[in-house]
This record gives sequence, C-alpha cells and structure tokens, in this order.
Amino acid sequence: MGVSRLLAKAWIVTCLFAGAHALRFALLNGGDPWVAVSPILVALALFAAMGLLFVGGYGVSKEVFHQRANPIFKVEKVPGAMPWFNDVVFVGFAALSFADQVWYAPHHLSGPITDALERALYFAVPGHAVVVGRLGDCALDGGRVFASSFAWLLAFVFAASAISRLKQTADAVRIDRLLHPQSLSPMGLAAILGIIAVVGIQCLFVGSPLTLLPCSVYAGLPGTMLIGLAPLVFAYSVFAALAALLAGGSEK
Repeated sequence: MGVSRLLAKAWIVTCLFAGAHALRFALLNGGDPWVAVSPILVALALFAAMGLLFVGGYGVSKEVFHQRANPIFKVEKVPGAMPWFNDVVFVGFAALSFADQVWYAPHHLSGPITDALERALYFAVPGHAVVVGRLGDCALDGGRVFASSFAWLLAFVFAASAISRLKQTADAVRIDRLLHPQSLSPMGLAAILGIIAVVGIQCLFVGSPLTLLPCSVYAGLPGTMLIGLAPLVFAYSVFAALAALLAGGSEK
C-alpha cells in the first residue's frame, strides 16, 4: 500500500462525504430526490476522477504514470502485512461523523455527554474553540458545535490507532515503492506531505484562518465538510506523512 493509494482512498472518502451531505441539503430544501441525484452524481464522479488522476499521475513519464495508477485501482499481493485496519477505521469514523451530523447532533444540543465532550474539546483544540466562537457570532448551531467536538474526538482516536501501527504501514509503503518505483524521492514525498500536515495544523488545529470565514461558509456545504470531515482528513494526512518519512528512512 503506497502513499498514493492512501491519498486516493482519503480523496474518495472526502468525495462521498461531500456528495452525501449535498444530497441531504437538496432533500432538506424540498427538492425531488431523483432530480437531485443526477447532478450530484455527475459532480461526484468528476471530482473523484480528477483527484485520482492527480494522485496517480504525479510522475512525469508514461511508465511512471502506469506504475502509480496500477496500485491504486488494482490490489496486488505484496510481502508483509497490509495495514488495511487503518483504512477501515478511517472509513468507519467518517461514516460515524456523518451519522452524528445528520441524526444525533441536531437533536441533542445539550446533555451530560454532549456538554462534557464540547467542554473538553473546547480547551484541547484551539481551532475547535475558534469554530465555536464563529458559530456563536453567526447564530449557527443546530448541532454543529457537538459535531465538531465529535469529529475531533474521532480524529484523535484514529491518530492514536494508526500511529500505533506506523511501522507496519511504513514497511508496506517501502515494499510498494520497491515494486513500483516513483519519480518523486521518498524524502521529497515526505516533505510535501509534511508541509500539508503543517498547513493543516495551522489552519485546523490552531484555527488562525477560521476567523476570516464568513457565516455563509459555516451554514453551507463547505462548513459541513470543515466541521465533520476536516479533522479526520487532517489526522490521516499526518499519519501518511509519518509513514512516508519512516519508509524513506528505512530504505537507507
């Protein structure tokens, strides 16, 4: 399982998460489900294809492109343990976050569990506190505060679970690199993923740019993605960066 496949799976989950919420918004606005499905599926397919082609084709030559694309769309047997558990946990947590946003959080604005989790995450994650402040300024809640708290809790649990199996993931990435050479060096890939992780820390965990977002962003689909999925994707990108860095070091 190379880093390209890790990124491809994260992109697919992101597209499906956004498509599900887009369909939900269409239904809440009184739209016909059959009429709303077609444009959403078209947009979903285009964005998914765009992301997969970008991840699979970061090599320059035609040969490198095929070497990168094959592992994404075709599961091959490689020596060593394949850390599928991390992928299952990531997909499952994304589904839990979606279910919480849609069915639980809007109907449990207050309560012992809800209030305790919101208070804990408010002090643990500065970016979450920024989101809570902006939601208060915009008079928006509807379960968004608890959804943000729950998403960050899932992100912490996923990060702890994935990092505990970091060596196995790095071994699988290293084996995949030996079977499918890349034009980008291991340390170069780790550096790019590290930059993405640092940007994620500043934008999501610290939350500096979140104060600049208008209320319309938090009320629509971008805000829903930011609250419900961005923490998980951030944790996944940090895990991928660490796996790529460890795999690059193990090759020396």
